[in-house]
Amino acid sequence: MRLFLAWLLAAAAAQAGAVPLRVDQVAPGVYVHIGQHKDVDEGYDGDIANIGFVIGSEAVAVIDTGGSHAVGMALKEALRAITALPVRFVINTHGHPDHVFGNAAFIGAGPPPRFIGHAWLAQAMASRGDAYLRNLNKQLGSAADQSALIPPGETVADRLVLDLGRRKLELRAWPNAHTNNDLTVFDAASGTLWTGDLLFIERTPAVDGDVPGWLAAIEALKRVPAAIAIPGHGPVTRDKNRALERERAYLAALLQDVRGSIRKGGSMTETMETAAAAERGRWQLFDAVNRRNVNLLYPKLEWE
Repeated sequence: MRLFLAWLLAAAAAQAGAVPLRVDQVAPGVYVHIGQHKDVDEGYDGDIANIGFVIGSEAVAVIDTGGSHAVGMALKEALRAITALPVRFVINTHGHPDHVFGNAAFIGAGPPPRFIGHAWLAQAMASRGDAYLRNLNKQLGSAADQSALIPPGETVADRLVLDLGRRKLELRAWPNAHTNNDLTVFDAASGTLWTGDLLFIERTPAVDGDVPGWLAAIEALKRVPAAIAIPGHGPVTRDKNRALERERAYLAALLQDVRGSIRKGGSMTETMETAAAAERGRWQLFDAVNRRNVNLLYPKLEWE
């Protein structure tokens, strides 16, 4: 009966013209959509982050919802093609637009899900929300329609366990790292760790928090006994520690080179060309993202 209802829901979506996102099952009950490697300033369509869901025996948890209402709806249609179980939780791993603007797609008929995020997520959304929405409307035009920031109704300051029915998710809040509101999700049943943007694979890591804090988080993440890691961007991996070490090498080089340039009297513009230059061939979108990283880091490190 449950499979038949799921089929009916998927058929109704198809008749309405909805196009579900492609999602892959990376472990039993764990589904992920891999975002594209597009820059936010060129060709951005709201679909660059890894998003997905975990299915228990009683309910579903969605983990990040994409960069627009349309992307969130496409994720929802993909979910409904697989299960008719209710979405009980929508978890945001942090507040960047490419991960959260799809939240509104999960508010509709029936009881709303519980929106959950880091203890600092609501403040981050409030302080940047207007700018994020202006940028989204500029980037997407009418494709941004109905996109809205939905802040968490419940927050995590340390750890929280959620029950999906014979499946529990452990949420962990992190100190200032990629952002000041990073959250990871660990599914013990499958050994799957959703890292959010604490882990980038292939795509150049984007800094919006504290690099030393991020380096500390990387060392702690290495100790998490995960068989599978789902990064915020890039392919799913079964060798999380190798991927974390690759990311650590970039961030450490960036930090060292920016500090070194400042000591030598190099300008910010000069530093943008030299910082972490040895890493250029190892990452996609390096020039655009690395310049933005230097732009954020340089003025902070000047005051060390």
